[in-house]
Amino acid sequence: MLPSPTQLLRNRLQQWHQRSGGRHWFPHVPLAILLALGGFWLLQNDLGRQWRPILEQLLDPDSTGGLHPALLPPLLIGVGMLIMAAGLLLRSRLAWTMALLLAALGAVSMLFGQHAHGHLLLGYFILILALLAFAWRQFDRTSVTASTLFALTSVAMLLVYATFGTYYLGADFKPRITDLVTALYYAMVTMSTVGYGDITPQTAEAKLFAVSIIVLGVAVFATSLTAVIAPLVTRSLQRIVNRKGPRMNRENHFVVIGNTPLALNTLRELTRRGHPATLLMRTEPESGVPDDVDKVIGEPSDGDVLRKAGADKAQAVLAMLPDDSENAFVVLAVRELAGKARTVAAVNDAHHLGRVQLVQPDVVIAPQILGGELAAMLLTGEEVTADFVMRRVFQQRGGTNGKPAPKPAA
Repeated sequence: MLPSPTQLLRNRLQQWHQRSGGRHWFPHVPLAILLALGGFWLLQNDLGRQWRPILEQLLDPDSTGGLHPALLPPLLIGVGMLIMAAGLLLRSRLAWTMALLLAALGAVSMLFGQHAHGHLLLGYFILILALLAFAWRQFDRTSVTASTLFALTSVAMLLVYATFGTYYLGADFKPRITDLVTALYYAMVTMSTVGYGDITPQTAEAKLFAVSIIVLGVAVFATSLTAVIAPLVTRSLQRIVNRKGPRMNRENHFVVIGNTPLALNTLRELTRRGHPATLLMRTEPESGVPDDVDKVIGEPSDGDVLRKAGADKAQAVLAMLPDDSENAFVVLAVRELAGKARTVAAVNDAHHLGRVQLVQPDVVIAPQILGGELAAMLLTGEEVTADFVMRRVFQQRGGTNGKPAPKPAA
């Protein structure tokens, strides 16, 4: 069965993605660029190029045409986007979450605020939200660098909000706050919940503002501390867990990918025959894996994960995932490692056989496709020979032991 034009296009895009090293830059690099451009556009739209006059107005709200406090939200959102763009480059889940939140805040700001070109920025932020949501699986790393970046950004944004908010509401405090140093002092005392009582809010607006500083201060400091410590603790626990028993020498072995019945049975039979084998899974099943099984947890088509499993030094890599497209991706990824391993791809759906054959694995194994054909032959009395079974189950790209490869199944 010939693949459809859509399937051919998809396979060509997949091959181009693999050849161009897409997993190293896509989609996190384009998304980081889009987020940074969105932050710059927001700052340019609301603040323009007159940075010096705006800075002077920010420091002196009593000057002619003083800067309106409404410019603080877009200022914080824009700067936050520029900083979180760096976190997206690290494929950090925390940076992805913050980018999603900032893009949503930017969209809300454009929707309810009065901004030049607001409708264009609104559409741009909605596009970023859609792309971030679509690519959420690609941001799965817990990076200490990204977590530290998040912590510093959150604290800095909160400090700017608390300091300048106190400065603008200075007349509502007793004694009156007339300089940035005093505003910074009050912000730090309030955020840390110390509360010396030497400066107190007098109006309802000032009291509500003080409450917001306290709530945000506790939340930001607690979240930032957790964000920095959690990856360190996780790595320490992983090192402790991985030390429970010697790791197999991953060389000249077999790498079985997937936790399907076919993959687990193949692993068991290889082990029973005395062949070293490593099991590579995206996630560990709830039932767990026996301690004597050499396993690697990670994305099967990621080159770094495959190297960790020793795919570049293995005898063969068996892609036995439930998704045929993922099996094809694994074959392409193994091919990029330039090792000596033969590739075996499992096919679960007869309609995908041509698609998998396009990536040219050394062996295509299709036991599930064979089941229906065997059942029909047995029920109708047709003869089933060993040669027929071997030709239907295995389809090899090259010959074995000097013999020609069997013809592909129809």
